[in-house]
Amino acid sequence: MKKNIPNIITCCNLISGCIAVVCALSGSALMALCWIVIGAAFDFCDGLTARILGVSSPIGKELDSLADDITFGVAPSAMLFYELSVMDYPSMLEPIRDIIPYSAFIMAAFSALRLAKFNLDERQSVSFIGLPTPANALFWASLIVGSSRFLESSSHMSLVMIALMLCFCYLLVSEIPMFALKFKHWGWKGNEVKYIFIISSAILLVVFRIRGIALAIAWYIVLSSIMNCKKPGKQ
Repeated sequence: MKKNIPNIITCCNLISGCIAVVCALSGSALMALCWIVIGAAFDFCDGLTARILGVSSPIGKELDSLADDITFGVAPSAMLFYELSVMDYPSMLEPIRDIIPYSAFIMAAFSALRLAKFNLDERQSVSFIGLPTPANALFWASLIVGSSRFLESSSHMSLVMIALMLCFCYLLVSEIPMFALKFKHWGWKGNEVKYIFIISSAILLVVFRIRGIALAIAWYIVLSSIMNCKKPGKQ
């Protein structure tokens, strides 16, 4: 029974993702965001539980990736699909407005590619290569929930959303190193960037509320890129 506890928690993540998809497709963006956050909590707990209990299995690893693609790939894609289906489009795109929203699911495919790469990449034990799928999901969910009125204010915003989605698809499978919030010790030295990110993200959440999540993820990407540029050998 002990070895199955992490898998049960992973299944809770998967179920949370399925509920988020249903909420997203019914237009309940806030509830979809809530279930994505709940899924992220289960995703954190399954790995933590496996380490505490000293159990792991190939099945657990594959199940975790499947659950993550539902919660952090399909769910935010479904939210974007719904948003694109209610947005206005420039007149030249009106004839295909019923088709365009389906492009949102490209992000689900790239999320699956990202998770497959992560499972095979031994370089990502203490940091990430490319944008983690939970960060991508939280960005899109919070952007749509917190800025829906702004996104629907102009017909050209639909093009911006599609372009932004394609950029994030690239980030998911890119070779850009991104730091992880893993601490070997709690001191300031060696953890400066992590503490700066945590403090600045807290400020963004207080000031901008739900939109602060999207801004924090954008800041995470920028901060990771700055760190990468400052590494020895980088120009």
